[in-house]
Amino acid sequence: QVTLVESGGGLVQAGGSLRLSCAASGTFFSISVMGWYRQAPGKQRELVATDRSGGRINYADSVKGRCTISRDNAKNTVYLEMNSLKPEDTAVYYCNMVTGARGYEADYWGQGTQVTVSS
Repeated sequence: QVTLVESGGGLVQAGGSLRLSCAASGTFFSISVMGWYRQAPGKQRELVATDRSGGRINYADSVKGRCTISRDNAKNTVYLEMNSLKPEDTAVYYCNMVTGARGYEADYWGQGTQVTVSS
């Protein structure tokens, strides 16, 4: 069984910072992508940032320059450093991991961690 456990969410004032962490445990094939998505009330889940093995990193335009994704491959952990937070960043943040070779991928999600930014 594969489990993704997120931590680091919370309540912060606008302009503040948070660091989210997500640790993967269990048995799985090689990780191809780790990333973060978010879902605000009444909205669809959207990509925040992904870190593809090999060094390709992708950010949503809305967080570019304010967020940094990083990975600790030895710990199967992905982080999201968020700075200059805005009220519109309020959402449940979900960790995502994709493993396996192309065509045989497995997709895993964490349970989500709430980020609330007050104005």
